[in-house]
Amino acid sequence: MEEQTKAEERSVKTTENRPGKKAKNKYLTLFLSTLKLSAFTFGGGFVIIPLMRKKFVEELGWIDEQEMIDMTAIAQSSPGAIAVNASILVGYRVAGIPGAMLTVIGTVIPPLVIISVISFFYKAFRDSRVVGMIMAGMMCGVAAVIVDVVINMAKTVFRQKRILPVIVMAAAFVATRFFSVNIIIIILACGLTGAADTFIRDRKSRKKAEKEEGGNGDLS
Repeated sequence: MEEQTKAEERSVKTTENRPGKKAKNKYLTLFLSTLKLSAFTFGGGFVIIPLMRKKFVEELGWIDEQEMIDMTAIAQSSPGAIAVNASILVGYRVAGIPGAMLTVIGTVIPPLVIISVISFFYKAFRDSRVVGMIMAGMMCGVAAVIVDVVINMAKTVFRQKRILPVIVMAAAFVATRFFSVNIIIIILACGLTGAADTFIRDRKSRKKAEKEEGGNGDLS
C-alpha cells in the first residue's frame, strides 16, 4: 500500500514538472496578470508600469530591474499606447510571440469591455456629479502612483554612479517642464545621447582589452 502511494506521488510530481505544464502555467499567469493589471489600472500607461514592475520583477522575478526600465523607455518612445507596448515587450521577453499575443489580449480586453459599457450610458456618466467626484479622487491616486514611478526610476539612474545619465534626466525634465519642448524631440535626443555614450564606452572597453592582451603577450 505504501509503495503504491509513493508511486502515485512520484507520478503527480512528474506530471507537475513536465515542461508542457510549466509553459501552460506561464502562459496562464501572463494572461491573468495582464488582465488583472489592465482591469484595475486608471490614469494612463504610466500607471501600469509600476504595477507591472511589482508583478514581474519583484513577485515573479521573470524580469530584472534594468530590463524593466529599458522596456519602459521603448514602450514610451514607440507609437501606440504605453500599456499595450509594455505588455508586448514583457510577454515577448517571458514567453516569446505566444506570450506577447496573450499579454496584448489580456491588456486590451478590460478597457474594451468597460468603454463599450460606458458608451451606452455616456450621457448619464458625463452629467453625474458622483462620477465626477470619483474621477477626481482617482486623479489623486494616479498622481501618487506616477510620482512613485519617477522616484523608483530616478533611483536606478543614480545607482549607476555616472554623471551623464543624471544630466540627461535633469535636462529632459527642464526641457519639458519649463520650455515645453516636444516630447518626440526629447526622446530622440536622449536616445541619440545614450547610443553615443554606449558606442564610446564600448570602444574604450575594446581598446582597454586589446592593451591588456598586448601586455600579456609581451610578458610571455
